[in-house]
Amino acid sequence: MSQVVDSRRLTALDLARRKAEGRKIVALTACHAQMAGLLDAHCDFILVGDSLGMVMHGLDSTLPVTLEMMILQAQAVMRGTARALVVVDMPFGSYEASREQAFASAARILKETGAGAVKLEGGARFAETVAFLTQRGVPVMGHIGLTPQSIHTMGGFRVQGKGPDGARLLLEDARAISEAGACAIVLEGIVEPVARAIAGAPEVTAPTIGIGASPVCDGQILVLEDMLGLSERTPKFVKRFGTLRTQIDAAVRLYAEEVRDGHFPGDAQTYGER
Repeated sequence: MSQVVDSRRLTALDLARRKAEGRKIVALTACHAQMAGLLDAHCDFILVGDSLGMVMHGLDSTLPVTLEMMILQAQAVMRGTARALVVVDMPFGSYEASREQAFASAARILKETGAGAVKLEGGARFAETVAFLTQRGVPVMGHIGLTPQSIHTMGGFRVQGKGPDGARLLLEDARAISEAGACAIVLEGIVEPVARAIAGAPEVTAPTIGIGASPVCDGQILVLEDMLGLSERTPKFVKRFGTLRTQIDAAVRLYAEEVRDGHFPGDAQTYGER
């Protein structure tokens, strides 16, 4: 008897099921079809993050990233995957002006890419926007704590949640976003005791995804280039699971040497008459 294999793509609802079952959620960022294809079998969701502005385009921050850039790379990631839920960041300036602007941007992303959810940064002040989108069929992932699109008002990339007021505000943010219907909440750059409290708060029912937060979060995410060792500098919360920068440098150096000394291409790489 043949075995039936579930080949459907994961959805935002599957993240809630994993939380309910106590199964950790695995996520990474990606912005290329080929790399996304390698992640597909291992990740529950793949985030097309606006960090692509830095890792792909050499920008100093995520602020210059456009909606068109996000859509283009999300299309590539969708073409490279078949199983993982694909979530797309809404870039700075694409949702802050109004709920209607947010819906128009989110609708473009979902229609033009086929992705399964969008992500936006901000806490309680965007709860109405999250509710507005979810009520209109757009799965929304929240993002609180260190929000890179707000680095100018935060004074840079600073750990969040220090002091009683910082802890209280973050818990309020998480509660508001969860109650608004977020399918998950990314907790970034938050002191561990506060992130732990948020992840364990009964009123925060949405799955929590940590990045520089707490190991008790329902899942974890990292920027792919950071964890593979491609980035020169990485935050404290990054563990490098590979050393690809060193390996690529060695491979390119060897290629250059063989071209210059005439060893490449050799007979094995050359077409003969037959």
